[in-house]
Amino acid sequence: MNLYPLLRPALFSLDPELAHEVSLKLLKLSHKTGLSISKAKSAEQPLTVMGLDFKNPVGLAAGMDKNGDYINPLAAMGFGFIEIGTVTPRPQPGNPKPRLFRLAEHQAIINRMGFNNAGVEHLLQQVELSSYKGVLGINIGKNFDTPIENAIDDYLIGLRKSYALASYVTLNISSPNTKNLRQLQQGDEIKKLLSALKEEQLKLQARQQKYTPLVVKIAPDLSDDEIIHIAQLLVEFSIDGVIASNTTISREAVQGHIYAEEAGGLSGAPVMKQSTHLVAGLASELKGNTAIIAVGGILTGQDAAEKLNAGASLVQIYSGLIYRGPQLIEDILRAI
Repeated sequence: MNLYPLLRPALFSLDPELAHEVSLKLLKLSHKTGLSISKAKSAEQPLTVMGLDFKNPVGLAAGMDKNGDYINPLAAMGFGFIEIGTVTPRPQPGNPKPRLFRLAEHQAIINRMGFNNAGVEHLLQQVELSSYKGVLGINIGKNFDTPIENAIDDYLIGLRKSYALASYVTLNISSPNTKNLRQLQQGDEIKKLLSALKEEQLKLQARQQKYTPLVVKIAPDLSDDEIIHIAQLLVEFSIDGVIASNTTISREAVQGHIYAEEAGGLSGAPVMKQSTHLVAGLASELKGNTAIIAVGGILTGQDAAEKLNAGASLVQIYSGLIYRGPQLIEDILRAI
Protein backbone atom coordinates (compact mmCIF):
# COMPACT_ATOMS: atom_id res chain seq x y z
CA MET A 1 0.00 0.00 0.00
CA ASN A 2 1.35 3.41 -0.96
CA LEU A 3 0.64 5.72 1.98
CA TYR A 4 2.63 8.69 0.68
CA PRO A 5 -0.26 10.46 -1.13
CA LEU A 6 -2.11 10.53 2.22
CA LEU A 7 0.93 11.85 4.10
CA ARG A 8 2.14 14.42 1.57
CA PRO A 9 -0.37 17.25 2.34
CA ALA A 10 0.56 17.12 6.03
CA LEU A 11 4.29 17.00 5.27
CA PHE A 12 4.01 19.91 2.81
CA SER A 13 2.28 21.99 5.50
CA LEU A 14 5.48 21.79 7.58
CA ASP A 15 8.73 23.72 7.23
CA PRO A 16 10.73 21.81 4.56
CA GLU A 17 13.61 20.85 6.86
CA LEU A 18 11.21 19.69 9.58
CA ALA A 19 9.24 17.73 6.97
CA HIS A 20 12.48 16.04 5.91
CA GLU A 21 13.21 14.95 9.49
CA VAL A 22 9.62 13.81 10.12
CA SER A 23 9.56 11.81 6.86
CA LEU A 24 12.70 9.90 7.79
CA LYS A 25 11.42 9.19 11.31
CA LEU A 26 8.09 7.94 9.90
CA LEU A 27 10.00 5.76 7.44
CA LYS A 28 12.07 4.28 10.28
CA LEU A 29 8.94 3.68 12.38
CA SER A 30 7.09 2.02 9.50
CA HIS A 31 10.09 -0.22 8.84
CA LYS A 32 10.29 -1.29 12.50
CA THR A 33 6.57 -2.05 12.67
CA GLY A 34 6.51 -3.84 9.33
CA LEU A 35 4.05 -1.32 7.84
CA SER A 36 5.86 -0.40 4.65
CA ILE A 37 5.10 3.09 3.31
CA SER A 38 5.87 1.69 -0.14
CA LYS A 39 8.17 -0.79 -1.78
CA ALA A 40 8.86 -1.28 -5.46
CA LYS A 41 7.32 -4.57 -6.57
CA SER A 42 9.63 -5.14 -9.55
CA ALA A 43 12.89 -4.29 -7.80
CA GLU A 44 14.97 -7.02 -9.44
CA GLN A 45 16.64 -5.70 -12.60
CA PRO A 46 20.26 -6.72 -11.93
CA LEU A 47 23.22 -5.17 -13.70
CA THR A 48 26.96 -4.75 -13.17
CA VAL A 49 28.55 -1.28 -13.26
CA MET A 50 32.05 -0.30 -12.02
CA GLY A 51 32.56 -3.96 -11.16
CA LEU A 52 29.68 -3.78 -8.64
CA ASP A 53 26.49 -5.86 -8.81
CA PHE A 54 23.40 -3.67 -8.55
CA LYS A 55 19.95 -5.09 -7.77
CA ASN A 56 18.48 -2.51 -10.14
CA PRO A 57 19.65 0.79 -11.70
CA VAL A 58 17.61 3.16 -9.46
CA GLY A 59 19.55 4.67 -6.57
CA LEU A 60 18.99 7.17 -3.79
CA ALA A 61 21.12 10.29 -4.22
CA ALA A 62 23.29 11.66 -1.42
CA GLY A 63 21.72 14.27 0.86
CA MET A 64 18.63 12.37 2.00
CA ASP A 65 20.55 10.42 4.66
CA LYS A 66 23.64 12.46 5.44
CA ASN A 67 24.70 10.44 8.48
CA GLY A 68 23.72 6.89 7.55
CA ASP A 69 21.01 6.88 10.23
CA TYR A 70 18.28 5.45 7.97
CA ILE A 71 20.04 2.90 5.76
CA ASN A 72 17.80 -0.11 6.54
CA PRO A 73 14.40 1.58 6.05
CA LEU A 74 15.58 3.33 2.88
CA ALA A 75 16.90 0.05 1.48
CA ALA A 76 13.51 -1.59 2.13
CA MET A 77 11.90 0.79 -0.40
CA GLY A 78 13.41 -1.12 -3.31
CA PHE A 79 16.40 0.97 -4.33
CA GLY A 80 19.11 -0.76 -6.32
CA PHE A 81 21.73 1.22 -4.40
CA ILE A 82 21.97 3.93 -1.75
CA GLU A 83 24.38 6.82 -1.41
CA ILE A 84 24.81 8.42 2.01
CA GLY A 85 26.50 11.70 2.98
CA THR A 86 27.84 14.21 2.14
CA VAL A 87 30.05 13.57 5.17
CA THR A 88 33.05 15.62 6.28
CA PRO A 89 36.04 14.59 8.42
CA ARG A 90 34.72 16.55 11.41
CA PRO A 91 31.10 17.16 12.45
CA GLN A 92 29.69 20.54 11.44
CA PRO A 93 26.31 22.29 11.82
CA GLY A 94 25.97 23.55 8.25
CA ASN A 95 24.62 26.94 7.25
CA PRO A 96 22.17 29.00 9.34
CA LYS A 97 18.45 28.22 9.02
CA PRO A 98 16.27 28.63 7.02
CA ARG A 99 18.31 26.79 4.41
CA LEU A 100 15.77 24.64 2.57
CA PHE A 101 12.97 25.98 0.37
CA ARG A 102 10.18 24.16 -1.45
CA LEU A 103 9.10 25.57 -4.86
CA ALA A 104 6.07 23.34 -5.26
CA GLU A 105 4.75 25.02 -8.43
CA HIS A 106 8.00 24.05 -10.15
CA GLN A 107 8.44 20.67 -8.41
CA ALA A 108 11.76 22.04 -7.22
CA ILE A 109 13.86 22.55 -4.10
CA ILE A 110 16.47 25.17 -3.22
CA ASN A 111 18.92 24.18 -0.51
CA ARG A 112 21.95 25.75 1.10
CA MET A 113 22.40 23.13 3.82
CA GLY A 114 26.21 23.43 3.83
CA PHE A 115 27.21 19.81 4.51
CA ASN A 116 25.52 19.64 7.93
CA ASN A 117 26.54 16.24 9.29
CA ALA A 118 27.72 14.36 12.37
CA GLY A 119 31.17 13.58 10.94
CA VAL A 120 32.64 10.55 9.22
CA GLU A 121 33.17 8.50 12.41
CA HIS A 122 29.44 8.62 13.24
CA LEU A 123 28.48 7.68 9.69
CA LEU A 124 30.81 4.67 9.69
CA GLN A 125 29.37 3.47 13.01
CA GLN A 126 25.90 3.62 11.47
CA VAL A 127 27.05 1.66 8.42
CA GLU A 128 28.45 -1.07 10.67
CA LEU A 129 25.17 -1.21 12.62
CA SER A 130 23.04 -1.55 9.48
CA SER A 131 22.07 -4.92 8.01
CA TYR A 132 22.08 -3.65 4.41
CA LYS A 133 24.12 -5.84 2.05
CA GLY A 134 23.52 -3.96 -1.22
CA VAL A 135 25.62 -1.33 -2.99
CA LEU A 136 26.36 1.57 -0.63
CA GLY A 137 28.04 4.73 -1.81
CA ILE A 138 29.65 7.11 0.67
CA ASN A 139 29.77 10.73 -0.48
CA ILE A 140 32.63 12.78 1.01
CA GLY A 141 33.37 16.50 1.16
CA LYS A 142 35.57 19.03 2.91
CA ASN A 143 34.85 20.85 6.16
CA PHE A 144 33.71 24.44 5.65
CA ASP A 145 36.66 25.84 7.63
CA THR A 146 39.32 23.85 5.77
CA PRO A 147 41.06 26.31 3.41
CA ILE A 148 40.42 25.46 -0.24
CA GLU A 149 44.17 25.03 -0.79
CA ASN A 150 44.07 22.20 1.80
CA ALA A 151 40.87 20.61 0.48
CA ILE A 152 42.70 17.53 -0.83
CA ASP A 153 43.67 16.66 2.77
CA ASP A 154 39.99 16.42 3.77
CA TYR A 155 39.14 14.25 0.76
CA LEU A 156 42.06 11.96 1.56
CA ILE A 157 40.81 11.59 5.14
CA GLY A 158 37.31 10.79 3.88
CA LEU A 159 38.59 8.24 1.37
CA ARG A 160 40.88 6.49 3.86
CA LYS A 161 38.17 6.21 6.50
CA SER A 162 35.34 5.21 4.15
CA TYR A 163 37.26 2.88 1.85
CA ALA A 164 36.74 -0.43 3.67
CA LEU A 165 32.99 -0.05 4.29
CA ALA A 166 31.92 1.72 1.09
CA SER A 167 30.94 -0.03 -2.13
CA TYR A 168 32.12 3.15 -3.85
CA VAL A 169 33.27 6.58 -2.67
CA THR A 170 32.01 9.82 -4.24
CA LEU A 171 34.01 13.04 -4.18
CA ASN A 172 31.54 15.91 -3.89
CA ILE A 173 33.37 18.84 -5.48
CA SER A 174 30.28 20.56 -6.87
CA SER A 175 28.04 21.69 -4.03
CA PRO A 176 27.39 25.44 -4.33
CA ASN A 177 26.90 25.70 -0.57
CA THR A 178 30.51 25.44 0.65
CA LYS A 179 32.57 28.51 -0.16
CA ASN A 180 34.93 28.08 -3.14
CA LEU A 181 34.26 24.32 -3.36
CA ARG A 182 33.27 24.42 -7.03
CA GLN A 183 36.66 25.78 -8.05
CA LEU A 184 37.95 22.23 -7.44
CA GLN A 185 36.28 21.34 -10.77
CA GLN A 186 38.41 23.79 -12.71
CA GLY A 187 41.86 23.94 -14.35
CA ASP A 188 44.72 22.42 -12.43
CA GLU A 189 42.66 22.10 -9.23
CA ILE A 190 40.72 19.06 -10.45
CA LYS A 191 43.86 17.50 -11.92
CA LYS A 192 45.69 17.71 -8.57
CA LEU A 193 42.66 16.34 -6.70
CA LEU A 194 42.09 13.38 -9.02
CA SER A 195 45.80 12.55 -9.11
CA ALA A 196 46.09 12.52 -5.30
CA LEU A 197 42.87 10.56 -4.72
CA LYS A 198 43.61 7.98 -7.43
CA GLU A 199 47.07 7.39 -5.99
CA GLU A 200 45.56 6.90 -2.53
CA GLN A 201 42.86 4.58 -3.89
CA LEU A 202 45.50 2.28 -5.37
CA LYS A 203 47.51 2.30 -2.13
CA LEU A 204 44.38 1.35 -0.18
CA GLN A 205 43.59 -1.38 -2.68
CA ALA A 206 47.01 -2.94 -2.19
CA ARG A 207 46.79 -2.64 1.59
CA GLN A 208 43.22 -3.90 2.03
CA GLN A 209 43.01 -6.30 -0.93
CA LYS A 210 39.74 -4.65 -1.95
CA TYR A 211 39.00 -2.33 -4.85
CA THR A 212 36.55 0.45 -3.98
CA PRO A 213 35.56 2.49 -7.06
CA LEU A 214 36.10 6.25 -7.04
CA VAL A 215 33.30 8.51 -8.34
CA VAL A 216 33.23 12.29 -8.88
CA LYS A 217 30.05 14.39 -8.57
CA ILE A 218 30.02 17.44 -10.83
CA ALA A 219 27.82 20.50 -11.40
CA PRO A 220 25.32 21.01 -14.24
CA ASP A 221 26.58 24.58 -14.74
CA LEU A 222 29.74 23.59 -16.63
CA SER A 223 30.43 24.88 -20.13
CA ASP A 224 30.86 22.39 -22.96
CA ASP A 225 34.61 23.03 -22.88
CA GLU A 226 34.71 22.31 -19.14
CA ILE A 227 32.75 19.09 -19.69
CA ILE A 228 35.33 17.97 -22.27
CA HIS A 229 38.21 18.88 -19.92
CA ILE A 230 36.73 16.98 -16.99
CA ALA A 231 35.91 13.95 -19.16
CA GLN A 232 39.51 13.82 -20.40
CA LEU A 233 40.81 13.89 -16.82
CA LEU A 234 38.36 11.20 -15.67
CA VAL A 235 39.77 8.92 -18.37
CA GLU A 236 43.39 9.98 -17.75
CA PHE A 237 43.18 9.10 -14.06
CA SER A 238 40.99 6.01 -14.55
CA ILE A 239 38.19 7.38 -12.38
CA ASP A 240 35.49 4.73 -12.14
CA GLY A 241 32.36 6.85 -12.28
CA VAL A 242 30.91 10.34 -12.57
CA ILE A 243 27.64 11.61 -11.10
CA ALA A 244 25.89 14.14 -13.32
CA SER A 245 24.77 16.24 -11.69
CA ASN A 246 24.64 18.23 -8.51
CA THR A 247 22.25 21.17 -8.04
CA THR A 248 22.34 24.26 -10.26
CA ILE A 249 22.97 27.89 -9.35
CA SER A 250 20.87 28.98 -12.35
CA ARG A 251 17.44 30.49 -11.61
CA GLU A 252 16.29 30.85 -15.20
CA ALA A 253 13.56 28.22 -14.85
CA VAL A 254 12.09 29.66 -11.63
CA GLN A 255 12.27 33.40 -12.29
CA GLY A 256 9.62 35.36 -10.45
CA HIS A 257 9.14 32.78 -7.70
CA ILE A 258 9.19 34.13 -4.14
CA TYR A 259 12.26 31.98 -3.37
CA ALA A 260 14.04 32.42 -6.71
CA GLU A 261 16.67 34.75 -5.23
CA GLU A 262 17.48 32.54 -2.25
CA ALA A 263 21.12 31.43 -2.27
CA GLY A 264 21.80 27.74 -2.75
CA GLY A 265 21.45 24.94 -5.25
CA LEU A 266 18.26 24.37 -7.23
CA SER A 267 17.14 20.77 -7.78
CA GLY A 268 14.05 19.04 -9.12
CA ALA A 269 12.23 19.40 -12.43
CA PRO A 270 13.98 22.66 -13.54
CA VAL A 271 17.40 20.96 -13.66
CA MET A 272 16.27 18.01 -15.82
CA LYS A 273 17.27 19.43 -19.21
CA GLN A 274 20.59 20.88 -17.97
CA SER A 275 21.56 17.65 -16.25
CA THR A 276 20.65 15.49 -19.26
CA HIS A 277 22.75 17.75 -21.52
CA LEU A 278 25.69 17.12 -19.16
CA VAL A 279 25.11 13.35 -19.28
CA ALA A 280 25.05 13.38 -23.08
CA GLY A 281 28.19 15.52 -23.25
CA LEU A 282 30.06 13.23 -20.90
CA ALA A 283 28.89 10.08 -22.71
CA SER A 284 30.16 11.49 -26.02
CA GLU A 285 33.62 12.11 -24.55
CA LEU A 286 33.97 9.15 -22.18
CA LYS A 287 32.93 6.47 -24.70
CA GLY A 288 32.20 3.96 -21.94
CA ASN A 289 35.53 4.37 -20.13
CA THR A 290 33.89 5.91 -17.06
CA ALA A 291 30.42 4.96 -15.78
CA ILE A 292 27.82 7.74 -15.68
CA ILE A 293 25.28 7.99 -12.86
CA ALA A 294 22.54 10.45 -13.81
CA VAL A 295 20.67 12.55 -11.26
CA GLY A 296 18.70 15.75 -11.64
CA GLY A 297 15.05 16.40 -12.36
CA ILE A 298 13.83 12.80 -12.49
CA LEU A 299 10.12 12.95 -11.59
CA THR A 300 8.74 10.28 -13.93
CA GLY A 301 9.79 6.97 -15.38
CA GLN A 302 10.20 8.68 -18.76
CA ASP A 303 12.65 11.17 -17.21
CA ALA A 304 14.83 8.29 -16.03
CA ALA A 305 14.61 6.60 -19.44
CA GLU A 306 15.84 9.84 -21.06
CA LYS A 307 18.89 9.86 -18.79
CA LEU A 308 19.72 6.26 -19.66
CA ASN A 309 19.20 6.94 -23.37
CA ALA A 310 21.58 9.93 -23.06
CA GLY A 311 24.34 7.57 -21.91
CA ALA A 312 23.91 6.92 -18.18
CA SER A 313 24.21 3.42 -16.73
CA LEU A 314 22.46 4.22 -13.44
CA VAL A 315 20.09 6.90 -12.14
CA GLN A 316 19.56 8.48 -8.72
CA ILE A 317 16.57 10.33 -7.30
CA TYR A 318 16.03 12.73 -4.40
CA SER A 319 13.81 15.78 -5.12
CA GLY A 320 11.51 13.58 -7.20
CA LEU A 321 11.02 11.39 -4.13
CA ILE A 322 9.80 14.43 -2.18
CA TYR A 323 7.20 15.31 -4.82
CA ARG A 324 6.20 11.85 -6.02
CA GLY A 325 6.96 9.63 -3.07
CA PRO A 326 8.29 6.05 -3.17
CA GLN A 327 5.96 5.18 -6.08
CA LEU A 328 8.53 6.93 -8.29
CA ILE A 329 10.92 3.98 -7.85
CA GLU A 330 8.30 1.58 -9.20
CA ASP A 331 7.42 3.94 -12.07
CA ILE A 332 11.06 4.17 -13.13
CA LEU A 333 11.61 0.42 -13.00
CA ARG A 334 8.54 -0.12 -15.17
CA ALA A 335 9.61 2.54 -17.67
CA ILE A 336 13.10 1.19 -18.21
